[in-house]
Amino acid sequence: MNDTRTLPVALFDSGVGGLTVLKALQQTLPGEELLYLGDTARLPYGTKGRDTIVRYTLLAARLLVSRGAKMLVVACNTATSAALQTLQEALYPLPVVGVVEPGAQAAATASRNGEIVVIATEATISGGAYQQAIMRICPEARVRGRACTLFVPMAEEGLMQGPLAEGLAHHYLDDIFSPAVTAPRPDTLLLGCTHFPLLQDALQKVVGASVRIVDSAATTAVCVAEQLARMGLLRQDTTQGRCHFMTTDNKERFVRTGSLFLGSPLHNADVELVDL
Repeated sequence: MNDTRTLPVALFDSGVGGLTVLKALQQTLPGEELLYLGDTARLPYGTKGRDTIVRYTLLAARLLVSRGAKMLVVACNTATSAALQTLQEALYPLPVVGVVEPGAQAAATASRNGEIVVIATEATISGGAYQQAIMRICPEARVRGRACTLFVPMAEEGLMQGPLAEGLAHHYLDDIFSPAVTAPRPDTLLLGCTHFPLLQDALQKVVGASVRIVDSAATTAVCVAEQLARMGLLRQDTTQGRCHFMTTDNKERFVRTGSLFLGSPLHNADVELVDL
């Protein structure tokens, strides 16, 4: 009989953005086997309707489950917002973890004045998942959401710094963070999309050094570690865990852009092309 603890933790995203969560998991749980799916053929999820997002998410999740997994991490804010409960019900008793609750907790903890801005895709913002999660944790907080749809293709193209990235950040955020804005100014910016951490340097320049930028990837990794430990599912092998990558379109692009997100080189041999 196979030991469930040796099975991989599976993650998926609409593209390569979820690799920021995978990278955080590698740092937090270096011994775990990881299985990643980027549904690049359907990227982006953030401009799709909720029913479409749920359908795509179920397809991706079922493929990962068919490969064997002890936990599913929805490393996509849009999919978490639209489909987490559906996934948890459909895949029970497999544990399913999303990125919204850990990110909301981190933002609520980081903010000193309760003024928090969430930036994410159109679908995540319109669904209100982050706003509602933060308010449950900190009812006195004032949370504003801002859809920054063009950040996703910017990150996917590797355009993460410089005048173009900063100009787009000014376009989306100046009316909230400009020095001319009267108090109370937000003191916390929550990156509600796994693509956005790659734009953090440009964002920090625009919002100012005093604003804390919160990335849900690290807190999601801690949440995964805690849940695996609680369920007795932590892998006992002390060797470095392996990663297997899958994409639904254009392996070469996944390899190129994924290397930027991971901060280490991927190769064609590391990535499998799959069809949902």
